[in-house]
Amino acid sequence: MQKGRDCGHPYIPNAAPEIKAKMLQAIGVPDVETLYQEVPEELRLKEKLKLPRPFPSEHALKKHVKGLLSQNQTCEDYLSFLGGGCWQHYIPAVCDEIISRAEFLTAYGGTPYSTFGRMQAQFEFQSLMGELVGMDVVSEGSYSWGTVAGNAVRMAARMTGRHAVLMPRTVAPERLATIRTFCASVSEANRISIELVDYEPETGLMDLADLKKKISADTAAVYFENPTFLGSIESQGEEISEIAHAAGAESIVGVDPISLGVVAPPSDYDADIVVGSAQPLGVHMNYGGGAFGFIASRDEEKYVAEYPSWLISIAPTAREGEYGFGFTRFERTSYIGRDKAKDFLGTGAGLWTIGAAVYMALMGPEGFRKIGETIIQRAHYAIDSLSRLDGVKVVFPSNAFKEFVVNFDATGTTVQAIHQALRGYKIFGGLDLSKDFPELGHSALYCVTEVHSREDIDRLIHGLKEVVGK
Repeated sequence: MQKGRDCGHPYIPNAAPEIKAKMLQAIGVPDVETLYQEVPEELRLKEKLKLPRPFPSEHALKKHVKGLLSQNQTCEDYLSFLGGGCWQHYIPAVCDEIISRAEFLTAYGGTPYSTFGRMQAQFEFQSLMGELVGMDVVSEGSYSWGTVAGNAVRMAARMTGRHAVLMPRTVAPERLATIRTFCASVSEANRISIELVDYEPETGLMDLADLKKKISADTAAVYFENPTFLGSIESQGEEISEIAHAAGAESIVGVDPISLGVVAPPSDYDADIVVGSAQPLGVHMNYGGGAFGFIASRDEEKYVAEYPSWLISIAPTAREGEYGFGFTRFERTSYIGRDKAKDFLGTGAGLWTIGAAVYMALMGPEGFRKIGETIIQRAHYAIDSLSRLDGVKVVFPSNAFKEFVVNFDATGTTVQAIHQALRGYKIFGGLDLSKDFPELGHSALYCVTEVHSREDIDRLIHGLKEVVGK
């Protein structure tokens, strides 16, 4: 970098003052401030950002960034039992290999260029996911489970003309916050109210008596999850759907798709709309990324018309025996309807849908059955082992899939203190539930998947025995 001269940012070519001036001249604007004149003064930052000087060399920048990253404590370095919405599953190498191919990596979203097979890959994702959840229509991936749950609730409200939704008290707090945001509206007439249904303290399942008491003629949908956020397999799905349908409401089910090799698909208990996160299917945990959601339903006009997201279908071309892929009812989306669209859609997770399609094709029905059985066996080995520790109690132990609640009240120690001590053993404990579910006391949500060996679980037991015994 030359001293005494403003050459702009070394990694942004158009940052040099003389280039900026030429660009402004080309568009007929006197200065940069003119471009921002619509931004109110009170929203503008009046002083310069307090940023360090840019690194003049690539080597210095790389060294600095590596130094920052070395401070991380990752699930590769630590044994992790965290879950709660982003889960550690094994990702076959072929998933990474395929989504790293240039024709997918550079063209996973948008339409102004050749898609190099992207639409076919996403059509395959929708087809495979439809088979997994037992539904005919599946959307392209969206941002998160919370996003698609919010979309589904709004779909149900538009279809029924009603403005109330019931969902269990056990919905994940972050997911519930997202759904509430989707249901809020500046217009009272379009606002959707959410009422929480109690859960049975012995099982963690929805309290059907409370559901029957709260459902009404204004209920647009009953939303529930299987497995629940607290880990229980919701065995009352058919009864919940019957209660919803008897009141003229839609039954919306949130599901962890990796459970469907051993748990009945939502279609078997009369779900109308299915949502969930497909992150367990071939997508790495990556600092909040990869948590993409999907929506599925029967192939009926009343549902298809309400989808906010891309639906990719197949159709014959002018050449006999040849088929093409394209958007179905594209006018539904905000890409065409803009502010008149029923919901906003943005490029969110197209690349991850391709990774999930590869994973599902690789696993097949037998693979899903085996991985489901493996997860349940290892989770229940952990439950049995934890239950033998003094002062430790597993809540709802009998019907867990891969997550379960562990209570530490009898140890006289907080979850935070226990988990901080576990880090000394290079172990991440479960998700602390003490704040969001105070009725569960000092409890945490632990997660065991196919990546946890018996030795890993024994290591957790040893670490906890040492920590709570001190």
